[in-house]
Amino acid sequence: MSVDTTGSRSAAGPADFDSHRFDAVQLIRIKRGGGSLSAEQIRWLIRAYTLGIVADEQMSAMAMAIYFRGLDESELPVWTQAMIDTGERLDFSRLGRPTADKHSTGGVGDKITLPLAPLVAACGVAVPQLSGRGLGHTGGTLDKLESIPGWQASLSNEQMMSQLRDVGAVICAAGSGLAPADRKLYALRDVTGTVEAIPLIASSIMSKKIAEGTASLVLDVKVGSGAFMTREDDARELARRMVELGEAAGVRTVALLTAMDTPLGLTAGNALEVREAVEVLAGGGPGDVVELTVALAREMLALSGVDVDPAEALRDGRAMDVWRRMIRAQGGDPDAPLPVARHQRQVFAPADGVLTRLDAMAVGLAAWRLGAGRARKEDPVQAGAGVEIHAKPGDAVRAGQPLLTLHTDEPERFERALESLEGGFDVSADAAESAPAGRGATGGSVVIERVS
Repeated sequence: MSVDTTGSRSAAGPADFDSHRFDAVQLIRIKRGGGSLSAEQIRWLIRAYTLGIVADEQMSAMAMAIYFRGLDESELPVWTQAMIDTGERLDFSRLGRPTADKHSTGGVGDKITLPLAPLVAACGVAVPQLSGRGLGHTGGTLDKLESIPGWQASLSNEQMMSQLRDVGAVICAAGSGLAPADRKLYALRDVTGTVEAIPLIASSIMSKKIAEGTASLVLDVKVGSGAFMTREDDARELARRMVELGEAAGVRTVALLTAMDTPLGLTAGNALEVREAVEVLAGGGPGDVVELTVALAREMLALSGVDVDPAEALRDGRAMDVWRRMIRAQGGDPDAPLPVARHQRQVFAPADGVLTRLDAMAVGLAAWRLGAGRARKEDPVQAGAGVEIHAKPGDAVRAGQPLLTLHTDEPERFERALESLEGGFDVSADAAESAPAGRGATGGSVVIERVS
């Protein structure tokens, strides 16, 4: 079914739905026993769950069965499309320029969306970036941008389309009409220990991205201690399955496996990361953030058939111009001072030597405990809280030199943040010893491989 440029297609109402066609318990037994569900069974299950006919406890059992038994090559595309079909699908075909989006599976210090969206837009490709909020140790793009005075995350479909025409880039919250089955199922997975199931991760991400309506999609699949996927084999499998889902749905899709053993850049926290993103847009910033931003931009432009060097758009200020217009279009003031936490505490190097490890998970947990993240979706976050990093693996340090600065508005949070950093870094007295190349060490590439 075609859709207009402002909105969408709605799922049909319950009047046309046969709630007795299948038995949820029998479908659970099939999957629990290692069998495959038919396309009709999957479509019925997803629709019945969205309508409240299949109970949460039944879908919990199905999610656990999938966690152990998986979804095969025939089941996963149908499962994903069924989730898309519960809501609307945006259409940017009348925009007059190619569209491309990026999705990251989440990491520590991952502020890449902030410079990436205006950079790609400055090169002639529109970027409709629907983003989310942080939960646990991984930060949320919307939380970061909301540290900019006046900036608004919520836009209507009409406002998003208008901004894409005028500015070329938008970063905003996904509307409730996109894949509502995923929103309901994700909340259930979060409390039933099934978030890590690769087929359910793949379908969750891709149902929203396909429904979003972008023509091209680049996936940044993190792997390492600070990522959901700590093993390269698991990350590669997730990347492969998501690429297949995108291509099957007519979305040009590639994935990059990128390192998340060490935090990206030199900050983890909301306003701290915005400041660093602006440094990148100004032609500076940490090398790993610049490298990944440009690598992802090149993939997005290549998928869109645009032969432009994004590194040049960073150097000549075009990306910064789009950033400022993008922030203003959503009510923000790009010139306003960013929030600063009221209290700071430093962590010092224990000895002379080389910093050989800075664990991304430890830093992410510290930032979370300082107030930069949330334990529940309804929790508030502190705009100025987080961790500032003064040395990365491979750097020589001296005893007493600051390694990290912790930021928070509530000094009682320091104790638990410091506990999360215990054992989170290593300093070797042997200066010849260095961090593993290509895993976040100074000078090492953050990109592991490309999956297409």
